[in-house]
Amino acid sequence: MRNPVEERWLRRFRDDDEYETNLVCFPHAGAVAGFYRTWPAGLPSDIGVMAVRYPGREDRFDDPFPPALEALADDIAEALGELKEQRLVLFGHCMGASVAHEVALRLQEQGRPPAALCVSARLPPQAMAGRRMVAGTDDEIIAHVVSLEAGRATAFENPVMREIALPAIRADYRLSDGYSGGERPALHCPVYGYASDGDSEVSPEQMRDWADVTDGDFRLRVLPGGHFYLKPEGEEATLLADLTDVLDSVTSANS
Repeated sequence: MRNPVEERWLRRFRDDDEYETNLVCFPHAGAVAGFYRTWPAGLPSDIGVMAVRYPGREDRFDDPFPPALEALADDIAEALGELKEQRLVLFGHCMGASVAHEVALRLQEQGRPPAALCVSARLPPQAMAGRRMVAGTDDEIIAHVVSLEAGRATAFENPVMREIALPAIRADYRLSDGYSGGERPALHCPVYGYASDGDSEVSPEQMRDWADVTDGDFRLRVLPGGHFYLKPEGEEATLLADLTDVLDSVTSANS
């Protein structure tokens, strides 16, 4: 029987006890677990795929937003701690990369580090201090979202959709702005970085500094596109093919 805490925090796209390795996906600011719903079709059938369900959206709409990114990581690590028999690979995009990294550190403190951490389109923690803050008025937040993903503009023009989407986006932007990062203990697992060549938020050169968060191997893959290069109409298939290689390597190394 699955733990209620685990069930509240994880959306399972493909998972049962037969999967020894699970890919756990962390959404970006304002996003939902369903952002990763297409991924199982592009990943090996023997890999479990799940995504983290942040509070304040989808079927957790009435749950309170966390006070800090570190508190969010505490709760997710507790939920993932229930998966004691399974090998975990964490993937996070943008804010989700910071959350995934903090969760990886907590799992390591529990004595069960992830098999790998995959981070996408996000400054490493040691580069977070002094960065430009984004959260301001709702209009400023919306302008930033649209600058990264022009297709969202139409949704924000709809008053009902704007009212539904804004609270989670606002809360996540404040979580992200409130996260000061800094030096962290080294992870004892490989870290895989993903960047795009047209991202206005973080450059491939900045992504290479994720090598400093681990005493294991680091590798960076640069793909074409903008900040949301990983969407189905972008480079999703290429990214998933690369993640398949990562998962194969992790599974082989731990068999």
